[in-house]
This record gives sequence, structure tokens and C-alpha cells, in this order.
Amino acid sequence: MKRIEQYRTTIRVVAITLLDIVATAIYFFVWNNVYNPDFEHPFMGKGKIFLAVVYFAVLFIMSLILGASRIDELRKSEIIFYEVIALLFTNAIAYVQICLIKAVIANIWGMLYILLSQVAALIVWTLLAFVIVHKLNPPEKMLIIYGSHLATEIVYKMSNLEERYVIVESANVDEGFESLTGKIDKYESLIICDVPARMRNDLLKYAYQQNKNVYVVPKISDIVIRSASDISYFDSPIIKCSSNGLTVEQRAVKRIIDILGSLFALIVFSPVFLVVSLAIKLYDGGPVFYKQKRCTRDLKTFDILKFRSMIVDAEKNGPQPAVDNDSRITPVGKVIRALRIDELPQIINILVGEMSIVGPRPERIEHVEKYSAEIPEFVCRYKVKGGLTGYAQVYGKYNTSAYNKLKMDLIYIQHYSLALDFKLILMTLQILFKKESTEGFDKRGNNK
Repeated sequence: MKRIEQYRTTIRVVAITLLDIVATAIYFFVWNNVYNPDFEHPFMGKGKIFLAVVYFAVLFIMSLILGASRIDELRKSEIIFYEVIALLFTNAIAYVQICLIKAVIANIWGMLYILLSQVAALIVWTLLAFVIVHKLNPPEKMLIIYGSHLATEIVYKMSNLEERYVIVESANVDEGFESLTGKIDKYESLIICDVPARMRNDLLKYAYQQNKNVYVVPKISDIVIRSASDISYFDSPIIKCSSNGLTVEQRAVKRIIDILGSLFALIVFSPVFLVVSLAIKLYDGGPVFYKQKRCTRDLKTFDILKFRSMIVDAEKNGPQPAVDNDSRITPVGKVIRALRIDELPQIINILVGEMSIVGPRPERIEHVEKYSAEIPEFVCRYKVKGGLTGYAQVYGKYNTSAYNKLKMDLIYIQHYSLALDFKLILMTLQILFKKESTEGFDKRGNNK
């Protein structure tokens, strides 16, 4: 069957538009029958339409920002999760809008009914959309060409999405260009993983000429080039790769948001701080906070704060990464680690300027030294402040390799925007529901 990838954007926009229209209709129906009759002067005609248009616009923008329209790439659960976050955000704005119009605290049950109805419609839509899209766009039959490594990791990950990708054959780059091009001709798509630059360029150009889809596992240099800007002064194309991190203006705005966000978070989470502090203190009488030296922007060091989740002097014999079922973790620690609230005290680090809300996770000094010796480019992630959450935390796992985390952190730095920060903050919620995001290392220090 011929692929419909040239219509990908249209399919995404149409699909998310239809869903958001249904969600808006549900909101408008409940609002018109539950809230509107309570107004002294009910909205009529264009007033109702305006509220519906505003609701749809906010929901549509949030859906696009979070990526809920990517039905051809994401799993069903991810589509549902991202759209639920968009609905929660939009309905919260709508509820505040209703309260302001009524000048009183409106009945919350109407909004809950709206959300439940929308989620039910979302689930039905997702199941139906997946059937239609994947009927029109069946799984790609793929060839993977690898270099010095067997690329088992990327094969395993792509095989988990068998409704989209079917890796039929693998080939080592040492087979030679002529042999490889013959194999490329037999498949719809090509994966290039850890192939030397010259051969990779030749394979990429050949596949491009043959109208094949090409998936490339990027190197550090690829990520830097992706963020390059065009220079149009000459008749020969030139691209400029920026290496300065964030601009002064971006850092200033980011700092203002960090201050406001951390102050707000301290107020909201103050009850949690109180309960957790009492629980830790009552359990063994030890300190509430655990301090650890970490590196941030320009390799400056600071004391990162966490709620203590392990026994006192857990690292008296030196730094040891946490493993599954670690005997050093206290009963209180198991709870706060499972709920991911052991990191909350870092709000204080953000407020005083040692960290940012979003950025690469600050690493321990000994880890920075170790990783920098193995991967010289590792220091590039310190062009920005460390963050409470970040690109690697959202898209990676606890046990993702240092090299892959570095690539994700550089994607964040090279493509920084306030919209990206906002998206990552919202998407951080998903790691609370994903067990694999908190997987530790086995007792030999290997990824599980």
C-alpha cells in the first residue's frame, strides 16, 4: 500500500481539530445548561460563540504544544495522556473565566462532568483514529545499517512499536557500499546507526535519491548542526552553529519565571514540606534534608537539597547509585521516592538562583569528572543552569546512558524557547505514572 506521509500534517491537524471540536461542544453544552442559567443576564448569540471559540483556541494550542496530534508516532496511552493534560489546563482556565463572570465561586461539579465526558470521547476517538491512520499507513518494513555497535538498543525500542516499524534485516557497514545499496532497494525505510561519517553521507544521499525514509541515530555534531541558522550574505550556502547557550535576554526572562514559579510552588507545597519533614524526623531523628555537591552552569558547584530518603550516613563508604530494593532506603524514603517528592526541596535551590525549573539535571562532581573523561562533549551541557526537570527527564529514564542523556540535553540547549520550557513542565507529570522512568541500576551498576 502506498504511504500517505505527504499528508501527515493535514491528517494530524484534521484529527486533533475534530477531537477538540467534540470537546468544545461538550463544554458548551454543559456550560449553557448548568452555568449560563445562573447569570442575571444570560449570554446570548455572539457572546456564547465567543466563549466557545476561546475555549477551542486554548485547547487546540495546548494539544499542539503537547504533541497530542501525533497519532502517527505516539502510543495510544501517550496520546490520551497529553490530551488529558490539555483538557485539564483548558478547563481550569474556563472555570476561572466562569467564576470571574459570575463574581462567585462556581459549582465545580459541572466542570468535572465536562472533563469525564471529554475523556470518554477522547478514548473512543483515540481507538478509532489509530485504526484509521494505521490502516492507511501500515508498518514500515525497514533495514538497519550499523557500525561498530550492534544497535540492539535502538532495534529493541523500535520493535516495541511494531504497529509502525518492522525491522526486517540488519547489515554491518563493513559489507560495503554496493552491497548495502542493493539491500536498501528492497525496503521502504532505512535506519543508520553508528556509521562512519563518509559512509553515512553516501548512504543517506543514495536513500534520498531513491525516495526512502531514513532514520538516523544522531551524533553530537548532528544535534549542533540541526540548530544552525542560515547565512545569506554569499552565493554559497553557509550555516552558523551557535555555541553560546542562552542569550542574555533569554536568561533574564527565564530567571524571572524561576523566581515566580518557585515562590508559587513553595506556597502550594508547604503542607507537603511540613508532613514529609515531620515523617522523616519522627522515623529516626536524623536531618530532614540531604545535601550533595552538584555542578551547574559553567561547572559551578552548589549543594543540592533533597528530602532524606536513606539512612543517615548511607554513603559513608563513598557514593553509590541507588539500586532496586536498596536496603539503605527508609520506609519514609520509599514513599517519597515513589511519589517523586524527594526532589521538592530543590525549589529552594531554584529560588536562590542555583538551579532553574527546567534544564539538564545537575550531576555529582565525581560523575561529571567520570563522564567528561569518557565523553569530552559532556561539559557542553553546562552552558545553562541545571534544572529540577528537563528534556532528558521527560524523554529518557533514570538509567538512560550518559551519552544519550547528553544528546537530549543538547537538543534542549540548542532549541531552547519558553514554549519548550512550558511543554516540558507539563509533560513532567507523565513521569509520575511511568514506572520505567524511575528504574534504577542493577547491583552491578548496569542498566536494567
